[in-house]
Formats: sequence, structure tokens, C-alpha cells
Amino acid sequence: MPNILKKSSKGNKGSNEKGPVIVSCVNLKGGVGKTAIAVNFAAFCGQQGLKTLLVDLDPQTNATFSCISVETWTDHAAKNGTVANLLGVRQHTTAEGKAKTAQDVLLEEVFSSVDLIPSHLDLFTIDLDMGSEVARETRLRRALKDIVSGYDIVVCDCPPNLTIPTQNALALSTHYVVPVSPDFLSSLGIALLIGRVEKLSEALETPIKHAGIVMSRVGRPSYFREQTIQTLRSEFGDKVFLTEIKERSAVSEAAAKNVSVFGMHDEAAKQEFSDFSVELLKAVGLK
Repeated sequence: MPNILKKSSKGNKGSNEKGPVIVSCVNLKGGVGKTAIAVNFAAFCGQQGLKTLLVDLDPQTNATFSCISVETWTDHAAKNGTVANLLGVRQHTTAEGKAKTAQDVLLEEVFSSVDLIPSHLDLFTIDLDMGSEVARETRLRRALKDIVSGYDIVVCDCPPNLTIPTQNALALSTHYVVPVSPDFLSSLGIALLIGRVEKLSEALETPIKHAGIVMSRVGRPSYFREQTIQTLRSEFGDKVFLTEIKERSAVSEAAAKNVSVFGMHDEAAKQEFSDFSVELLKAVGLK
């Protein structure tokens, strides 16, 4: 794949003095393609020479299992830990009795130039487990502070809600992107989500920019689907990316094989994710 990015003025990749761009993929509804977008956008960034960190904060661990096998995850989670350790849910320590660090839980090079912090099912109960904890929304930011400068971009895959994992991702982020499936229920909560992110940004005194909305899992043409897309484009204008990600079997097949869509033979799928990724990189100032 040709490199479409401008040459960086920072010098060597992976040594970002100003700090990386950090993008969270968020929506209040599941099944809108958040994980596929997060994983394949991260893979695209890596292929473009950007040192990339993918952080899976969804307890369903789909982003994790899109990159590594269940067996690899089981072994790594037991020996090295996961994002649950960084958020304080799991209290496993190293052999020396020290709490797990970001460097401990990191899986390097799951794709070219892409490292992964895997998720864990323990996050399903994190709001109950950490209900009385102080500064719980910034645990991830504090946990990653010693390693983020080594990346050009960090991509966070979030659960379909605004619970503690998503709050931690947003508290860390410079930008967020909203994947939306063109159906009535998926599009309902966009304005609510944007408003809630703005309130969180103000409360944390951390500016979080809305990078845009991407139409994802677009199925066969229908009048209602086209009306939904047009309504969203009319309401949110140029915040809706031009590229639409179609519903394709190559995406789920790639996840099952622990590869990105760029490792498949579906040229249309690869082109769509490439075009979207270029748009998103431009929106966050990396192109």
C-alpha cells in the first residue's frame, strides 16, 4: 500500500514530543461497526508508517480477538494482564509484587507498526467494582502517561455506552469519531452523545474534538436507508465523512483470521477503509 501521508516534521516515528493524536470510537448503540473501524483504521495507520497503539476498552474484547487468537489472549492475560489491570479492576501483580504497568500488558506488533492493549471480560462489572473510587475517569490516562509519547496515534475501541471504560478513553483522547449504521435506532442518540462528550470534556477540563461521523455497515440500497443517510448528512453537514463503509463478509472473515481487512482479497472493502482512514487522518491533522 503506498504511503499517502506527508512526511513528519518530528523526525523519527514513535518519538512524538507533542504527544500523539488519540482517537476514540464511540456510539451509544452496539452493532454499528465501531470495532471494525477501530481495528482497520489502526492497521491502516500502521501501514502508513505511523507508530500506532490500539486500546480495547470493550469487555466483549472483539477488537482484541480481531488481532490475536483466544489462546494468545488467555496466556497473555494470565501472565501479563490487560487493560482491566490498568483500570484497577484486576489487582494481579508482577513476580516482584508490583502492579501491572502499561508496558507489562502491551502486546507488540499485532499488525505492522501496531501494538495492542487487550481487553478483559472483567470490565463488564467495572462500574460496580469502582463506584466509589476517586478520579476513576482518568486511570487510563495516568496508566499510559509513560508510553504514549512513543506513538504517533492511539486508537481506542469503546463499549456502546458512556460507562467508566468509555469515560477513560475520552479523558485520554484528543478526538472522537462516531460510527453510525444507517438505521433509525443507531442514529437516534448521536446528538445526545455529542452533548454528553462536551459535558465530560468541560468537567475534566480536557478538550476533546469531534472528528466526525462515519456511515458504517451500510447494507443493500433501500428507500428508508437512503432517507436516514440524507437526514444525517443534512443535520450534521460536513461532520459526516464522504466515505461509507459497506456491510461486507470480508470484514468479519478478517477478524476471524486475526488480520486486518487489508490482508483480505476484497479490493472494494480495502478501498473503503483506506478512503475513510485518509478522511479521518485529515480530520485529526495527520494528513
